[in-house]
Amino acid sequence: MPEAFVSVRYIVDDVTASIEFYTTLLGFTLQHDAGAAFASVTRGNLRLLLSGKASSGAQAMPDGRQPIPGGWNRILLIVPNITAEVERLRKADLSFRNDILKGVGGSQILLDDPSGNPIELFEPAH
Repeated sequence: MPEAFVSVRYIVDDVTASIEFYTTLLGFTLQHDAGAAFASVTRGNLRLLLSGKASSGAQAMPDGRQPIPGGWNRILLIVPNITAEVERLRKADLSFRNDILKGVGGSQILLDDPSGNPIELFEPAH
């Protein structure tokens, strides 16, 4: 049931690589795979829509602007031990935008998916 999820759309360069990344490394479950155009993956109540170049979500706007991956808006995934999670993902040779930052609410780091979309890994302060 779609209303049971919070949905976020990411424009991606390669749907297959994105499915692999999110399901293998970040614990998402494949919900729907429409080939090179589109897929959806879920984790808890989050449904992430992975839109390739052939999807309707990646079509140009009337003024000619083209949706592209990247930017700074991001999903946030809570992790129990950010240091261990970063170490695990660095061993998979993944790209991070920064080092772990510690603040009053907890610790965070920004990880890029295969298309350059950011994912914030966040460990709440104890």
